[in-house]
Amino acid sequence: IVGATVITLGLLALPTLVRRGYDKGLACGVICASGCLGQIIPPSLILILLSDIMQLSVGTLFAAAVGPGMMLAALYIVYLLVRGMLDPNAMPPIPLAERNDVTRRELGVRFIKVVVPPIMLVVAVLGSIVGGVAAPTEAASMGAVGAVLITALSGRLNWKTLHAVALDTSKITAMMMFILMAAQVFALSFRGLHGEDLIARLFEMLPGGVDTAVWFMMLMIFLLGFFIEWIEISYIAVPLFLPILLAQGVDPVWLAMLITLNLQSSFLTPPFGWALFYLKGVAPVGISIKDIYKGVLPFIAMQGVALVILFKFPQVALWLPQAIGW
Repeated sequence: IVGATVITLGLLALPTLVRRGYDKGLACGVICASGCLGQIIPPSLILILLSDIMQLSVGTLFAAAVGPGMMLAALYIVYLLVRGMLDPNAMPPIPLAERNDVTRRELGVRFIKVVVPPIMLVVAVLGSIVGGVAAPTEAASMGAVGAVLITALSGRLNWKTLHAVALDTSKITAMMMFILMAAQVFALSFRGLHGEDLIARLFEMLPGGVDTAVWFMMLMIFLLGFFIEWIEISYIAVPLFLPILLAQGVDPVWLAMLITLNLQSSFLTPPFGWALFYLKGVAPVGISIKDIYKGVLPFIAMQGVALVILFKFPQVALWLPQAIGW
């Protein structure tokens, strides 16, 4: 999800933003951070993996992630609005003459053709899961069929496209399975060296009770995100902390949302930040890795702010599952 979004925006939006005089770091940061929102706003692969690790319903996690995901997106929007007001040169508007060249009717037609179909597809997939109509695997098949129909209606469905999608899907699936198998080998070695006992003793030494334990886990996940891929963190680090926190009465759904929100930063923090190198690979000439690093820093800080808000107000994540009876 992150790769597809960041690469697409990097190819389509970044050259235009740079050409129009947008701050390079800001443009890169927006693309990287917004591309990573797909890892918390359903459908999210992180949530699916956590549901397996933590033995929770995928639908419950999808419902719980709506609040934190929208909150994080809102923080990004507020930051951009404030930044635009304080520093208009960083985000210059489209010239009035160019805006007048496009009528409202033309904008409406473009919106219906380009924006509405993907939104309908997402609503259909998520709605079928949250509403209990379909299991996640069944909803995935609905999404695949819907994507094929949208592509066909747009006149872009052909054998070449279908073959490329099938090949890329196979590659991604094989890559994920290989990472999972390697992670299991690493986890076995860690447990064989009594790493779990070390983690347990560290928790016993922590002052402050449950809150300190949760923040210690968040700090460890954040630091691991600099060097370890998020799937490995999910399958190695989370099972080490999880039994201890659950034994202390921590709500597993709330904890899963904290973990998911925290894992967002692993896509933006060097040297292993996937989004950074996805964007660098497709960025136009003149965009340096320094611009990208500089651009993501405010968004990493906002992820930290969102984490604190979610910690202080668990109902941000729990209200929707409770509202629908889960």
